[in-house]
Amino acid sequence: MKDSYGRKIEYLRLSVTDLCNYRCIYCMNEEGVEKKRHSDILSIEELTEIAEAAYSLGIRKIRLTGGEPLVRKGLITLCRNIRGISDDIELGITTNGSLLPDMAKELKEAGVDRLNISLDTLNPDTFRRITRTGTIDQTLNGIKAAIDAGFDNLKINTVLLGGINDTDVFEFLRMTEKTPVQVRFIELMPLGVVKDWTDNRFITVDFIENYLRNAALIKVDGVARVYQLPNHRGTIGLIAPISNRFCASCNKIRITADGKLKSCLHSEGESNLRGLHGDDLAKAIEQGILTKPLQHHLNDEGTATARNMNEIGG
Repeated sequence: MKDSYGRKIEYLRLSVTDLCNYRCIYCMNEEGVEKKRHSDILSIEELTEIAEAAYSLGIRKIRLTGGEPLVRKGLITLCRNIRGISDDIELGITTNGSLLPDMAKELKEAGVDRLNISLDTLNPDTFRRITRTGTIDQTLNGIKAAIDAGFDNLKINTVLLGGINDTDVFEFLRMTEKTPVQVRFIELMPLGVVKDWTDNRFITVDFIENYLRNAALIKVDGVARVYQLPNHRGTIGLIAPISNRFCASCNKIRITADGKLKSCLHSEGESNLRGLHGDDLAKAIEQGILTKPLQHHLNDEGTATARNMNEIGG
């Protein structure tokens, strides 16, 4: 299906919870979030029905997000359900990796194709500062577990935080020398708890290209420009939503854990999907796609959403 600007919409980011076992400084408040009643979030059955309706409209890539999706009860069942819709679906999960040592193998067996693991630093003290509650060994062990479980094309998401983790770039590049992962540097976006952060916290990916003078640009993978350094097993991706707005090629919609469709991460507009079934559900998703805005206005008006990132699903 195409939106009103002719973009082919094939990608759904489906949030299964807004809860997380970390409290990352750019994602949520230090006290965390108020736990919703079970009846206030989408059930596994509702999530499955939404995935089925989205597939009928041409969605072929579904990424489960949070919060931290691995804390959601019934996640393995949901993965099996989505895989049962069609083998054509590319099923992915974005996770902080801390629970993967116990879950990676089961996720692979349930039909998950890809994992993106959030890791913003390789320094243990900085990791604790960013996550507030986590330890770096949890995530590093999760990465190893994912590789051992057979996940290839593993992606490491690193949000750039000026004055906090921007000195870690070289260590991440060294990580790609021997480990077959793609480290993706992502520009921090001013929304939610970081909307009023000082400008020096928001840095672009441009400075990283100074480290990539000997690297080859090997492909453009969705919104990422992907480079590889000589004799490195892994790759480096640069994602620049601020300095290189890619709205013209955006092919995704988002659905929050409480059942609201957001056609743009930064849009104020949301449409409710809860309580809808069959044709009514498909029509609501279709209408959401058709009302997808042409672009965000971060560079001039700022974000319009009042939600924190954990409430949207990234």
